[in-house]
Amino acid sequence: MQILPVAYDHPDALKLQDRVQLEYAQRYGDGDVTPLEPAQFAPPCGLYLIAYEPGGAPVATGGWRAREAAGGEGYADGDAELKRMYVIPEARGRGLARRILAELERDARAAGRTRMVLETGDRQPEAIELYVSSGYAPVPEREKFGMYRTYESSRCFTKPL
Repeated sequence: MQILPVAYDHPDALKLQDRVQLEYAQRYGDGDVTPLEPAQFAPPCGLYLIAYEPGGAPVATGGWRAREAAGGEGYADGDAELKRMYVIPEARGRGLARRILAELERDARAAGRTRMVLETGDRQPEAIELYVSSGYAPVPEREKFGMYRTYESSRCFTKPL
């Protein structure tokens, strides 16, 4: 398995993003409409990774982007936000998400970010289990962040870097 940095708008990244959007739609009735720009995931202000099988097929993805308090969505200065963590169903259970998460945390820390943050939904228990087992703590309702922070199904987590 190879984990490589790619552009957020790389063709393989777009394929996996389409798949995760379909999964969001199945679980929540709609996709994630958070505005994301490829430049937000370009080093040193972010990173986007894809895990490839030995045959070259993309099977997992994830990225981080820098966030600051001035954005008005509840972030703090120095935050690194996880986005588009996804493993195709056929490749789940192999530790790929955990490997990508660890690499994203290392990179964000090296870029000077002080806290990793993420927002997920209550219909993604596998994601919640991954984050909690990786040291992420849920935030109280009043401290939630991100586009979906006011949704009842939204769950926000943080981890100091």
